[in-house]
Amino acid sequence: MEHLHELVANNAIVVSAIILLIAYIFIAWEKIPKVVIALLGGSLTLFLGLLATEKTHDNLAEYFVSFIDFNVIFLLVSMMIIVHIASKSGMFTWMANEILKRTKGKPKLVLVALAIFTGVTSAFLDNVTTVILVLPITFAACKLLDINPIPFLITEVFCSNIGGTATLIGDPPNIIIGSAAGFSFMDFVRELTGIVAIIMVVVIAMLIFIYRKDLKSSPEKMELVSKIDNSNSITDMNLAIRAGVVLLLVILGFISHDLTHIPTFLIAMIGASVLLIFEKPAEVLVEVEWNTIFFFVGLFIIIGGLEASGGIALMAKWLLEVTQGSQTATSMIILWASGILSGIIDNIPYTATMAPMIAAIEQTMGHVYAHPLWWSLALGACLGGNMTIIGAAANVIVSENAHKAGYPISFMQFLKYGIIVTMISLALSTVYIYFRYLVH
Repeated sequence: MEHLHELVANNAIVVSAIILLIAYIFIAWEKIPKVVIALLGGSLTLFLGLLATEKTHDNLAEYFVSFIDFNVIFLLVSMMIIVHIASKSGMFTWMANEILKRTKGKPKLVLVALAIFTGVTSAFLDNVTTVILVLPITFAACKLLDINPIPFLITEVFCSNIGGTATLIGDPPNIIIGSAAGFSFMDFVRELTGIVAIIMVVVIAMLIFIYRKDLKSSPEKMELVSKIDNSNSITDMNLAIRAGVVLLLVILGFISHDLTHIPTFLIAMIGASVLLIFEKPAEVLVEVEWNTIFFFVGLFIIIGGLEASGGIALMAKWLLEVTQGSQTATSMIILWASGILSGIIDNIPYTATMAPMIAAIEQTMGHVYAHPLWWSLALGACLGGNMTIIGAAANVIVSENAHKAGYPISFMQFLKYGIIVTMISLALSTVYIYFRYLVH
């Protein structure tokens, strides 16, 4: 065993890189649950001694717990609890139906309303929760209008991934980036909301044009949508008020972070704890996506092994050598590589690998140099999820539900629009990054 640990210690970068690469391959293969792969990789990292399993004064820097970002873990768990409790009341369904009624049942307006609702909601709730909320409303509206729901579903998926890019809590990659870079909720709003809004408007307009022949219905059918009965959408008014107030206060807490300096995860934890007072915790905690949480834990350990071995610093050095230290070239490589790779592989492990690399570049080149790199990573990793049907979890959920409802969306059908939307999103992001940060 000592001989093995000595061999691994002498080749730590190679061994940790191989573990990460094999984990990536199996995650992309999708035959084994990704949480299992992450935990196996994390266990192997610890077993081979790439990180210390016991805490001593000498090994604090290499102790495996130091590499698990608990800011990310607690923020994710807390927001999952808040969103689950809030959605039980029916408040989100009520909001979506109210928006639908105001469209007067006109198919193009219905598409715009559901797309914007999905995009805006995805900025505050995770994308998967948002599409799960909007799916039954979409199917019901399309049934009343007697039109194909596929244009609506595809538009909603794209908007969920675009909208999730706008804030710290909208998409897990942003939570990782926020924690690694020390960005607040308002930093994300200030830097990304404007460009995300532009991208969303352009994408919705393009999809309305592409699907214009499918977005037609009779006046009688349109009237049915305009008169949707929304009186029974809220199933528990007390819960809706309680959850609504807590959710609003949590978001206000995020917004006021620059004044209060209370960590984002702590604000979310307080909100979740308050709501749990009125619930049966065991019933609520069952609904937390523990697969996602333990996937993060395993992943942080695997990447921690590469970071402790010096592999991440080596990658950062290589990127700076390739770009010859050019801030523009480095930003653009990160933006486009993130966008394309996130369409093929899961954007969470990709971002978790890239974040410490940009942190290493920041240590070498300084905060001013690294600032646009973080936003390039956020835009690329989140927007790239629109490229393929497996690019983001929300895409998979929508395709599975569409298939069950008798409207299958094939890989190639999604790809046809996904490539166009991703390329437009990355092109607009390129212009934004260049003129916002790189022109001096």
